[in-house]
Amino acid sequence: MRVVRFKVRGIDRIGVIEEENVRAVSGSLETFWQLTDDVFSLTDVHLLAPCVPKQIICVGSNYKKHSKEITFEYAHEPILFGKAAHTIIGMNETIIYPNQTSRLVYEAELGIVIKRKMHNITPEQAHQYILGYTCANDVTARDLQLQDKQWLRCKSFDTFCPLGPWLETSLDPQDLAIKSYLNGELKQEARTSEMVYTPYELLSYISQNMTLDAGDLILTGTPHGDGEMLPGDVVAIEIEGIGKLENVVSK
Repeated sequence: MRVVRFKVRGIDRIGVIEEENVRAVSGSLETFWQLTDDVFSLTDVHLLAPCVPKQIICVGSNYKKHSKEITFEYAHEPILFGKAAHTIIGMNETIIYPNQTSRLVYEAELGIVIKRKMHNITPEQAHQYILGYTCANDVTARDLQLQDKQWLRCKSFDTFCPLGPWLETSLDPQDLAIKSYLNGELKQEARTSEMVYTPYELLSYISQNMTLDAGDLILTGTPHGDGEMLPGDVVAIEIEGIGKLENVVSK
């Protein structure tokens, strides 16, 4: 099932995709959904980011080829870092190129949204805590990343976490095609089966170190081939079984 947050007639709502329409539901992303009789054409609504997390936990160097590309050795444990929650934007919203950076890069990632409070779980239990999956772009100011030697600032400018176009709730995340495109040209192409740590292993590891709440977001790492984008560029992230997220870059 594909679940969306959307705006229609000035009101933010939640719904499920039915072919070319969206049917509104009552409740919140984290509660039981009750279908309503309110149905809208997808062309008549504005898709919002599919979640509003309190925490965004990201994973670095989690694809084998990407580890070699950035000269990292495989970590004995997942590399975790944070991204500020106000970075979230949705489908077709604008990525702002900050004046503080001169090298802005795209990073295609599989995003996982947490369903309920999660603490100290096993990989075998992880699927019970997943609300859904979405396409994500972990936008990064690469020059600041190298300069600061830590990753909070370079990852946390406003608009640095495009998500969408929706949440796919019924999906096996362990072997999906993941791609990025810059102005229509394929730039990244891999499969989630190439991850060093699987999505379920990541959720288990994170939960053993911190508690996550319903609606929180995990970004699972980017494949090799991430690259620079400039004002005017259109960046697309596509993941098998989910769909395609598109955003334009602007000063």
